[in-house]
Amino acid sequence: MRRIDIEEDAQRPSMKIIRDLTSPEIERPTVLTWGVYDGLHIGHQKIIQTVVDRARALGATPTMLTFDPHPRRVLRPETAPPLLQTFDQRMEGLAALGIEQTVVIHFTREFSLTTAEQFLRQIVFGRLDAREVYVGKGVAFGHRRQGRMELIIRIAQELGRRAAEVPEVKLHGHAVRSTLIRRLLRAGRVNMARKMLGRPYEIVGTVMRGHGVGQELLFPTANLHVENEVIPAKGVYVTVTLVEGEKWPSATNIGVRPTFGGDLTIGVECHILDFRRDILGQTVRLQFLHRLRDEMRFSGVDALKHQIQRDLQRTRRYFHWPATARALGLA
Repeated sequence: MRRIDIEEDAQRPSMKIIRDLTSPEIERPTVLTWGVYDGLHIGHQKIIQTVVDRARALGATPTMLTFDPHPRRVLRPETAPPLLQTFDQRMEGLAALGIEQTVVIHFTREFSLTTAEQFLRQIVFGRLDAREVYVGKGVAFGHRRQGRMELIIRIAQELGRRAAEVPEVKLHGHAVRSTLIRRLLRAGRVNMARKMLGRPYEIVGTVMRGHGVGQELLFPTANLHVENEVIPAKGVYVTVTLVEGEKWPSATNIGVRPTFGGDLTIGVECHILDFRRDILGQTVRLQFLHRLRDEMRFSGVDALKHQIQRDLQRTRRYFHWPATARALGLA
C-alpha cells in the first residue's frame, strides 16, 4: 500500500493571527463573524463561506473574531466542553476556508463584563470596522450572554452596516453542532462525525515509546501522546496517518490492551501499512475514516494475532475500494 502525497501542503494558505485589538496589523474594513467555532463543521463552514464571499464582493478583509481560552473555561469550568480541535488545528482550518485574519481575544473575567452593546460598538463595528456581520442561529454574547440577533441588526442598521443570521445546517434531520459531533465520536460513530465535519476527524499526537507489544506481535505500532481533548470510543479504526507531508493508510487501536491485563489510561496505537521509517518523537496526524470493531479481550496471543491480521486485511480492502481510492488519491 503506497503513501498518498498531500498536494495542497506546498501552497497552504496564510492567515494573520492577531492577539491585540489595537494592533496596526489589523486590516480594515472587514466582513466578520465571531465565536469559538470548535470543530469547524459544515455549519461553521457555511457561515465562513458567506463571510469570505461577501468580503470579496466588498473589497474587505474576511475576518474571524474568536476567544482563547473558551469562555466557559473561565466562567464555568465545570461545564466547559472538551474541544474537538487544538488551537493550531482551528487556525489552519480557518486559513484553508479563506479567512485572512483572525483576531484572538484573551478571554478573562474582566472581559466577560463587556456588555453586548459595548462589544458591538467598540469592537465589532469600531476597532474592526465590520461592514457586514454574519453569525449562526441562536447567537448569544456579551455580559450574561444577553446580546441577541435583534441587537446586532439594530446597531448595524443605525451605523449603516449590515448583519444577518446564517441558517443552520441539518443532516439527517439533526442540526449540525459541535456538541452532537462530540457525542458521535464518543460512541465511535466516526462516519457520521465525518459527514458533519465535512472531513475526517483528526487528532494530533507525538509518537512515544510504547510497551513493545506490537513489535513482538510482528505488527509494530506508533504509540501517540495525543494533544486533542476528544478521542473516539475504544475500538479499532481504519485511519490515515499524516507523516512529514505524506498520507499513509493505517489501522488504529484505541483502548487499554485488555488481553495484556489492561492499562490505567486509554492508549492510541497506530499501525501504518507498509511503513518502515523510525518516527519516534515526531508529531503526526491521525484521521479516522471507518470503525472496524469494538475493543476485545482475547484468550491469548495467538487469537489476538489472528484478529489483528483480519483487521489489517479489512483495512487494505477499505483502501482498495474504487471510491475510497479516488477520494484519497490512490487511483
